[in-house]
Amino acid sequence: MGRLWDKYTGTRYPDSGIAALPTMELREALLAINGPDVPFRIRYALPKEKADLVAEWRVLKPAVGSGFTRKQVELRLKIRMRFLPAQREVRTLDQQVQLTWVGDPPRLAVSREFGSGPAPTVSRQWRYEKGPDGRRRKVEMFRFDSRDMKDPLRNTVLEAGWTWRGVVSRF
Repeated sequence: MGRLWDKYTGTRYPDSGIAALPTMELREALLAINGPDVPFRIRYALPKEKADLVAEWRVLKPAVGSGFTRKQVELRLKIRMRFLPAQREVRTLDQQVQLTWVGDPPRLAVSREFGSGPAPTVSRQWRYEKGPDGRRRKVEMFRFDSRDMKDPLRNTVLEAGWTWRGVVSRF
């Protein structure tokens, strides 16, 4: 199952010939991704999260409807990272939560969906508007792609000479 399982979990190996950085330097490189132009944040994990670092991204989709029928969807994506220095490996667990709020102001959670494991999350919303030429056209209102968070993290780990290993269940 080796290669097939690696593909399913999103495991990536560093290029050969790259010297692995020490654990503390890798940790600092991942924390250095934080910044004002980055839509997510990377922080030290809480003890109950059983990880070393956590990357979080919370997004509110534009509300749809009005009054009590108004719906607001909140997406939360969390990537928990645990360092295994002996294997020069970062084990990662993706968690996605989607909450649907109803009302104006949003108060009541109608539904909650939870998932864990490696799965890219892509969400887009469009609306139709009149263009400058007077014709109807589709305009993107909202865009969310989990790869915008995962790719910089994974690339930093691989450039540090470590393996990025996705896991399916909790560690």
